Amino acid sequence: MATGFDLENFLEMLAAERGAAENTLDGYRRDLEDFSEFLGRKTLARATSDDLTAYLGTLNRRGFAETSQARRLSALKQFFKFLYAEGLREDDPTRTLSAPKKRSSLPKVLSEEDVDKLIGTAASHAQAAHNSAAARLRAQRMYTLIEVLYATGLRVSELVALPVSAALRDARLIEIRGKGGKERLVPLSRPAQAAMKDYVALRAAEGAFEKSPWLFPSHGGSGHLTRQHFGRELKDLAIAAGLDAGKVSPHVLRHAFASHLLQNGADLRVVQQLLGHADISTTQIYTHVLDERLRELVETAHPLAGT
Repeated sequence: MATGFDLENFLEMLAAERGAAENTLDGYRRDLEDFSEFLGRKTLARATSDDLTAYLGTLNRRGFAETSQARRLSALKQFFKFLYAEGLREDDPTRTLSAPKKRSSLPKVLSEEDVDKLIGTAASHAQAAHNSAAARLRAQRMYTLIEVLYATGLRVSELVALPVSAALRDARLIEIRGKGGKERLVPLSRPAQAAMKDYVALRAAEGAFEKSPWLFPSHGGSGHLTRQHFGRELKDLAIAAGLDAGKVSPHVLRHAFASHLLQNGADLRVVQQLLGHADISTTQIYTHVLDERLRELVETAHPLAGT
């Protein structure tokens, strides 16, 4: 039977053999525990295809998006495949199940003008007079976060966990350890480099977090700024910049980074590498940008355009 011990073994396998990050493991745990609660007294190992079908039906009624339903099914498929491989089940009840079809949707994207407003507002706050050293440090931190995020397109989890050493080297490239422990090099713009150095210098001048290994340290359990905290501060910044806070998030800025690169002539494969996508199909959500650029090119450059 699949017990809590089996679940822990499954998660341990994901961490050891696939290099799954802690956030990924937490997601698998939540998804599988939710299905376990649905089963009631029946253990996971005794679940049938009918149980799984009924569970997926409840997700739909609970208002889960297609992407969330697909993620839950993926977690279940991998778990039962593990049980089958380990001899804890004689069959895989998820084998015939398929994920719901995803509606094609484009990522929310900020215009270059909107991003300029965000960065300009953050820069103004960093340069303004403040009532305390802590307030000044927070303003400089926010400006640095925005500059680095838009310059690199990092995942928010990668951004908040940057080491302080990234700001101490005089290099145009920083090394990022992304999903699955995969490493990639990401270029830094000069404004992002300058913001990082100014922020670290201000920290040192204030005597704050002298021994912290993180670029964006905090007093929380992780030792660095959390994704949630940054997300809240970014909403506040959006409001200050006169933007709709509901349309601004760290992930939206990552989308803006990719879309603006493509709009200005970058190759899709280059963007894939910068974003840290393992599969080009993930990056192809941005092909609408390429399609629009090609249409404009034909309309402006073709000899018969406008005739």
